[in-house]
Amino acid sequence: MITKNQIKLIKQLEQKKFRRKEGLFVAEGPKVVGDLMARWTPAAMFAVEGYQPPTDASNRALYDNSQIQRISDDELRRISFLQHPQQVLALFPIPALGLTTLATALGQRTLATKGRQKGAQAPPSTLTLALDGVQDPGNLGTIIRLADWFGIDTIVCSEETADVWNPKVVQATMGSIARVNVVYTNLATYIDALPQDVPVYGTLLDGDNIYEQQLTEGGLIVMGNEGNGLTNEIRRRVTRRLLIPSYRTDTAESLNVAIATAIVCAEFRRRGNACR
Repeated sequence: MITKNQIKLIKQLEQKKFRRKEGLFVAEGPKVVGDLMARWTPAAMFAVEGYQPPTDASNRALYDNSQIQRISDDELRRISFLQHPQQVLALFPIPALGLTTLATALGQRTLATKGRQKGAQAPPSTLTLALDGVQDPGNLGTIIRLADWFGIDTIVCSEETADVWNPKVVQATMGSIARVNVVYTNLATYIDALPQDVPVYGTLLDGDNIYEQQLTEGGLIVMGNEGNGLTNEIRRRVTRRLLIPSYRTDTAESLNVAIATAIVCAEFRRRGNACR
């Protein structure tokens, strides 16, 4: 039986301030929870009868069955953030994914000052995504899933971007958050610290047709806010301006940022494969 205090804690984790206070985030469903367990150990797990935790290559359970708190279907509905709960809800510690991890992911040295990003270098052979104020949790989760699909290991987010540990973001990643490093920093400072030979790509309405431009195997791809696109501060730092062309005159004003990210990543990977 789940307690009132446990229900209160789980519901509070919908808010960023409580996630930061408790150092926990919520994941739901066998697929998402299972993928996350391959990287992190849950702090707590609530599941209905019949749910079994995943096993590793040696067929050993990744989580002790005796530690699972068994609850009823009704209790699961009370704590779930989903319209249709899926057997299990787990609480995971928010990982200490910071500057050291970012430096390792990019393969270069990162300098830090007072716990904040001072600079980082990305080798030209590495393709990295950056998000400039993406606000919708569903978009952020989908972009993380896209990065996983296209083999992009790191996403650098501006501090105005939605919180990656929001339950809606975690769910939208469908487990990809376990394989993609998401780091928050001052995006302008980060870009300024890149070596000059690292191209900074940005999608802009006054950019050049992406299908007619020369694309490098690596670099930084910056995607902007859903309504306003790239901020002026970041726009000034873009060295390769790209446009996804429309094929009608009476068309939508713009593409959803997650869809645009999929198109751009697919084109970069297509070009890279063609050169091999």
